[in-house]
Amino acid sequence: MNIEDRIGNFLEERKQNKLYRSLKLTEDLVDFSSNDYLGLARSAFIRQQVDLEYQQYKHQKTGATGSRLLNGNSSLYEEIEEQIAQIHHAEAALIFNSGFDANVGLLSTVARKDDIIFYDESIHASLHQGIKLSGAESKSFAHQNYADLEAKLSLCSPEKVKFIVSESVFSMKGDKADLKILAHFAQKYKANLIVDEAHATGIFGEKGSGLCRELEMENACFARIYTFGKAIGSHGAAVVGSRQLKDYLINFSKNFIYTTALSTPNLLSVKHSYFFIQNNVNQLNRLFNLINFFKSEINSLNIDYKILGEGPVFCLLVSGNENCRDFAAYFQANGLDLRPILSPTVPKGQELIRIVLHSYNTELELNKLFSLIVDYK
Repeated sequence: MNIEDRIGNFLEERKQNKLYRSLKLTEDLVDFSSNDYLGLARSAFIRQQVDLEYQQYKHQKTGATGSRLLNGNSSLYEEIEEQIAQIHHAEAALIFNSGFDANVGLLSTVARKDDIIFYDESIHASLHQGIKLSGAESKSFAHQNYADLEAKLSLCSPEKVKFIVSESVFSMKGDKADLKILAHFAQKYKANLIVDEAHATGIFGEKGSGLCRELEMENACFARIYTFGKAIGSHGAAVVGSRQLKDYLINFSKNFIYTTALSTPNLLSVKHSYFFIQNNVNQLNRLFNLINFFKSEINSLNIDYKILGEGPVFCLLVSGNENCRDFAAYFQANGLDLRPILSPTVPKGQELIRIVLHSYNTELELNKLFSLIVDYK
């Protein structure tokens, strides 16, 4: 069999299983699916600030021209890393080109084959990939089942280098990890705690500094990851931790070493989005008002579906891929952009429709969402 035939067979199998993915344009629908929680990706003000400062960088090329270890580094990069370290209360920060890169680059580099990693079963695919590439032994624990985690930690040799890995706000169901108990276990069992703050960045904590900051437990973490592709409205991510960790990743992380640096406009959008969040509360207030409205109204609905989440991510549990896909198509046909999350992305039987709130959504749009849920047959 030649390679094209094999590829074709895999695609056909995916179509037969109704798991085929394709790119779609949904620009004319009300956004209840993107991660642009604060609307900064579409902000005319941020765009204006980026354009104005970019005029100072006329000597810069539009592209980065190389990795940061070649000629892609800049004073702007270092300025933003210092800014991020201060905002997230860390000694140092290192920017990667995406959240996926940051998670893979961190875990695959710091964990070694004789180490062991304990991870919440619901962590992001990028963390799974980093764990796999590390070569370390790994053990999952049931989602937010901390008794399960401790039972597994207690059986581990005290001599082993151990890691505990979790998201702070989980991307699918919008629920929060109990970071306090994870920090307690990390101390008790001498494990290194790694927290992916992707969906908490810009939303929770003092001026959007994250859930770890809100709980005042940054020092309990070995490393944290802050992603720019969600509330920050841009692209890239930063790993924060000790200066030594930063130096180690610069020297050993392939995802950092062999990647072309981000462009100047991308870096400026990160800088000005962070600056905006630090100095404006209107977008956050609007978002949390909508979250509170959603929570107060959803409980009064007479529906057969269970809705989970703490916001800004919620989920509508719809068991079965076909049922979930049909429900999402119903929303889209009625002007609302909601997406189905199907197995095997989530475990079979736990398929869901992800509901994401943004500062630019309205109560009128939410009321339409509620009506569609109630009327769906």
